[in-house]
Amino acid sequence: MADTAIREKSRGGPGGARKISWETFRKKYLSREDSFKYEWVNGAVEKAPRTMDKSQFYIQDNLIENLYKLKSSHSIDGQFIAEGDTFFGENHRRPDIAFYTKAQIRQAADGENVVPAFVIEVISSKDQMTLVHKKMHDYREANVAVVWHIFPQLEEVHVYHGLKMEIHLGDDLCTAEPAIPGFEISVSDILKK
Repeated sequence: MADTAIREKSRGGPGGARKISWETFRKKYLSREDSFKYEWVNGAVEKAPRTMDKSQFYIQDNLIENLYKLKSSHSIDGQFIAEGDTFFGENHRRPDIAFYTKAQIRQAADGENVVPAFVIEVISSKDQMTLVHKKMHDYREANVAVVWHIFPQLEEVHVYHGLKMEIHLGDDLCTAEPAIPGFEISVSDILKK
């Protein structure tokens, strides 16, 4: 889902990306309805193909189904949101999937920036790992408790708790604790079609 980002280049000049203000980004890119996802990183626009395509819907469906089972038997109050606009430190990101509590969802409705405690990125073959790791820096700086990198083609999930990372395969359980108490699912259930 988090595909190769392309920095928007300035019109006439060679070199790096053109810096723009958040207000310009918000007006020009935030509500674009095209096949790209736009993020505002270090004052520049990062453009990546939207990758929440039908070939990966099953992953989000499996995660949501598992969350609903947990919600029906425990006091979990929140929802998975796909590609929600959030600032992680100074950088605007759109995680593939993130868990927001009901309180955070209400705060966001009032215009507040809320940082989820659990973020999921689905890694495709087109991703540049340097850009994925830059996102991880932003997530760590914002104190995101748990990050999952789901690799459908490799059939594995990398689970991060701060700087600690574990690789999970097959029937290994991936946990979102402490972000979502009791939320765990095997790699095979995440990737079940």
